[in-house]
Amino acid sequence: MTDTAVRPGFRPTKPRTGDGTSVTSTYTELSKRIREAGLLERTHGYYGWVAAILTLALGGAVAGFVLLGDSWFQLLIAGALGLILTQFAFLSHEAAHRTILSSGPANDRVGRFLANGVVGISYSWWMNKHTRHHANPNRVGKDPDIETDTISFLEESAAEQKGFLALITRHQGWLFFPLLTLEGINLHMISIRSLLSSAKSRARTMELVTIAVRLTLYVGVVFWFLPLGMAFAFLGVQLAVFGVYMGASFAPNHKGMAIIPATSKLDFLSKQVLTSRNITGGRVMNVLMGGLNYQIEHHLFPSMPRPHLAKARLMVREHCARLGMPYTETNLLASYAIVVRYLNRVGLAARDPFDCPMFNQLRKV
Repeated sequence: MTDTAVRPGFRPTKPRTGDGTSVTSTYTELSKRIREAGLLERTHGYYGWVAAILTLALGGAVAGFVLLGDSWFQLLIAGALGLILTQFAFLSHEAAHRTILSSGPANDRVGRFLANGVVGISYSWWMNKHTRHHANPNRVGKDPDIETDTISFLEESAAEQKGFLALITRHQGWLFFPLLTLEGINLHMISIRSLLSSAKSRARTMELVTIAVRLTLYVGVVFWFLPLGMAFAFLGVQLAVFGVYMGASFAPNHKGMAIIPATSKLDFLSKQVLTSRNITGGRVMNVLMGGLNYQIEHHLFPSMPRPHLAKARLMVREHCARLGMPYTETNLLASYAIVVRYLNRVGLAARDPFDCPMFNQLRKV
């Protein structure tokens, strides 16, 4: 089923299917089938290969950086580095969901090393934010991913924007991807600010020290090896590619899907399926998006390893069809068009009423 419309609000589905079976019990049935099919079992070999390939790619980028020296071709290395670091961020995301190793603490160690030491963002900040998102995707007042920011995802948020932010909001759909060029530095800043404002602890101190060492060494090496202007350009390109890649991978998953009012009560299956969108494209897309292309299955079974998501999709889609529950998937470009349209429509709430053609027409009557 493809995505054809974006609804401004959301009416919860009935807690029971047409034959009187509770939706909750059907999820239990689906979970049992998924488990019996072995789709929740760990795939250590797959993640070992992914980690090895990314490590080699990172080593190649470093070698290329050293060999190129004072050359504007360094910007190609910067772009490649942005892509590689995003892929490491995907791995950290999967470790946070306990998909890579068998034990929770082991996954946390891997995730913390990748997030803090390789990517340079806070693992604990991401865990807190992302856990709340998974618990209540697209729910007003609960999902941090739709809270008011530079981009407004709710009409009431857009209506509150003033001044320059209101100007951005009115055109935010068209500005969304250009603004993602700043998302890389924004992620670093928000995660560090979150750590600094959190309660003191050994884990907090370790994260701050690791991130500080990582960022200091990275920036220091860039400015040591490259001329001043080229060094700024290198960092700018790397952060821009990182921000756009991250945003372009996460945005299609929920933006433009159903918004759940704060007071609505909804079963787990309906809540996760009706607010999520899959992206078609098979194995290639699964690699490019780090498994986020199977967003419905990822939300229903967060600890499922990436290689099993495609098989789970067939079972989940059949299950939703049997229940008469919408199952949304579309291609990547179409999803971006949906996101842009949705953001532009939300942005209309920030428009000056005297700029509204309908307002002017009615005023003359």
